[in-house]
Amino acid sequence: MRMMGLSRLCSPSAIALILLFLGSSCSAIRSFPGNGVRNLGFSEAPEYRNGVGCPKAPEYGKVAAASSMVHVAMTLDSEYIRGTVAAVHSILRHASCPEQIFLHFIAAEFDPESPRVLTRVVRSVFPSLNFEVHIFREDRVINLISSSVRSALENPLNYARNYLGDILDPSVNRVIYLDSDLVLVDDIAKLWDVKLSGERVIGAPEYCHANFTKYFSDNFWWENSPAQVFGSRTPCYFNTGVMVMDLARWREGQFRDKIEKWMEAQKRKRIYELGSLPPFLLVFGGDVEPIDHRWNQHGLGGDNVAGSCRALHPGPVSLMHWSGKGKPWVRLDEKRPCPLDHLWEPYDLAQQQQQQHQRPAF
Repeated sequence: MRMMGLSRLCSPSAIALILLFLGSSCSAIRSFPGNGVRNLGFSEAPEYRNGVGCPKAPEYGKVAAASSMVHVAMTLDSEYIRGTVAAVHSILRHASCPEQIFLHFIAAEFDPESPRVLTRVVRSVFPSLNFEVHIFREDRVINLISSSVRSALENPLNYARNYLGDILDPSVNRVIYLDSDLVLVDDIAKLWDVKLSGERVIGAPEYCHANFTKYFSDNFWWENSPAQVFGSRTPCYFNTGVMVMDLARWREGQFRDKIEKWMEAQKRKRIYELGSLPPFLLVFGGDVEPIDHRWNQHGLGGDNVAGSCRALHPGPVSLMHWSGKGKPWVRLDEKRPCPLDHLWEPYDLAQQQQQQHQRPAF
């Protein structure tokens, strides 16, 4: 399933957080029945246009393969559709060249709402978006998944990032992977332009002050020394919800297989508790291209078990990420938002639809 088109820009990137509170003019409201999308209606996003100096739009039918395209991969499922729509809206709103953005949505084969329904949602909300929906067969990973600290982390789609080298067309040699619980407040082209030095396969913000060992069991460290696992590398924690990935090097180095080997080890003897993250840490720890922390202000969802309100980390902000248990759309609907949830709200096209329905008629 594929939809080609041209997205349009109304202004260049707006970095200052105050611009998050500006409204945007949205038109037609579409409703999509079904339990998975909870009868949500979404406003159609504005038609964003390219800014001055952007590359010429590629010919129809050659969009995905055009060298000027910025490839972004995200999962697409009925539970997180509201977050995905808000994330895409934020990407387009702050992009200087939105016509050059190509979204690769990864949908589960057996989603409660079919991939066809989810595709229709995206096409209706973003009629000018360049995108493709790829079907992820859950049986590729279901036997490798172990229980986690939160049941949501056991969703097979959480592991789709492991298979991007197989899912995306071989012509796609580079992609930005993004989780669905985030928004950008900066131009994604800046993230795309990050150089991966040497033979590095991924780039991500690193947090070397974090206690790396806590992501694994005591038994793991009893049986494996850091030198055995990482050699001369010094591993640092990084969040896999925002990654720049060199898929050519990924495929060549067979990194999917390396990640799967640690997942198989976890099935034999439990060595971690946190879903899809630890295998990435074991494979790439100490060999990640460090990206400025502004590109993943993560943890805004709070504690993985209880949930809590968090503040932004010190420093500039280009991307806010509600990783953790609490999701902004849930807390806003339940009238118990954290302060930072209001920075997510302007991108919520479903929320804007609800507000429009509440306006009195004159």
